[in-house]
Amino acid sequence: MVYIPCTLSCAAGPLCRRIRYIYAAVTYAIALILPIVGAFFLVFSIIEDTGYLPRLGLLLDSMFKKIGLSGRAVIPMVLGFGCSTMATMVTRTLETKRERLISTVLLALAIPCSAQLGIILSILSENPDGLLIWAGVVGLEFIFIGYLAARLLPGEAPTFILEMPPLRIPQLSNIAVKTYSRMHWYFLEVLPLFVLASVLIWIGRLTGLFALALKVMEYPTVWIGLPSDAADIFLFGFFRRDFGAAGLYGMHDAGLLTGVQLVVAAVTLTLFMPCIAQFMMTVKERGFKMALAISGFIFPSAFLAGFIVNTLLTALGVKL
Repeated sequence: MVYIPCTLSCAAGPLCRRIRYIYAAVTYAIALILPIVGAFFLVFSIIEDTGYLPRLGLLLDSMFKKIGLSGRAVIPMVLGFGCSTMATMVTRTLETKRERLISTVLLALAIPCSAQLGIILSILSENPDGLLIWAGVVGLEFIFIGYLAARLLPGEAPTFILEMPPLRIPQLSNIAVKTYSRMHWYFLEVLPLFVLASVLIWIGRLTGLFALALKVMEYPTVWIGLPSDAADIFLFGFFRRDFGAAGLYGMHDAGLLTGVQLVVAAVTLTLFMPCIAQFMMTVKERGFKMALAISGFIFPSAFLAGFIVNTLLTALGVKL
């Protein structure tokens, strides 16, 4: 979190801490997250306006069928790299209930939003080997869970019939309107949630619930080879995925993690629980019981993946 010196009196200390959390939320949302999300939506609008997205779906259709999806699912999957909450809502365009469920699980599990992705890439950019390991593990998790879901979940295999629009040169006015509308939606969505998450964290700290939750989170955190202080990033990550990534950036910037620990933390955080906004959208689209079941599956699987990565890298004597 961004630190602000508290110059108020001791009696006003809780108020100062509350202001500090809100300031951190606004700082992350505007200075750190907004440029990354804006860049993604700009590129997405350009690709969309050229008419290439349906062709990308056609190219990926055969591969997606192996994980229980059709080429039509490429739209929510690509959109998930911008905002997983919006992408979860877009899964309603998929034809079958089985396909919608699989895509929701994969979005919650292995598709990092643009802000989380941007921060993790910036952290690991100085370590190409670590970046390759992180991408490989997340990609394998995506394929493995999708393949498993396609074999275990009942239902018919999806079909993919889509009219191909002509390829065209993107129009600047269309790109500007699409990018602005998505940025406007995202900004109105993300800033209140950042502030809400900060207030909830402040209330949690004030009541002692946050300390209790941190104490519980320390056990799986230490189990995967990370310092107990890293429990913060996972708890913050539940409120907002990019909140957790920003906390990881802070630990990296302070030199609190080794190369191996950084990769393990990045893998676990990427595969960790969906944020509150995505969870609520999953409740809306799939129902409360299914959203709870998805989260109940993702929580242990993320730490299991982190444990396996840490064990393998340590046993092989890998230095990053």
